[in-house]
Amino acid sequence: MSKTVAEVMTHEPLVVRRETPLKEAIQTLAERRISGLLVVDDDGKLVGIISETDLMWQETGVTPPAYIMFLDSVIYLQNPATYERDLHKALGQTVGEVMSKNPITISPDQTLREAAKLMHDRSIHRLPVLDSAGQVIGILTRGDIIRSMAAE
Repeated sequence: MSKTVAEVMTHEPLVVRRETPLKEAIQTLAERRISGLLVVDDDGKLVGIISETDLMWQETGVTPPAYIMFLDSVIYLQNPATYERDLHKALGQTVGEVMSKNPITISPDQTLREAAKLMHDRSIHRLPVLDSAGQVIGILTRGDIIRSMAAE
């Protein structure tokens, strides 16, 4: 029988709030040697994830989208909304300004195989684990899955 997410996940993961200063979140990631943090509201409900990928905009900055002028009109060759989102992340000072919203989640009773497939298909590195009430009870990372494979 396949292991469940609950058997492998990290229980009681570190969480931050939207208003947490970005510098504090970066310090936590560095000190704990982890690559992401769950973002919760005051009720403990998941509102986002902040990861190393989200933080890269802080260092790299953003490039305005290419455009052409035609009859006194600007025609963007890329979606300007994407540029605005990336710019907001690059200039953000709090976790809420930089985090990824609407993260993909998993329940603790799902199999590890289902979790691994979801992570692979969606190219994600971590899955918040929520109970039936929507509360964060854990996190499952690719590293957790690999460690479970090694233990077998």
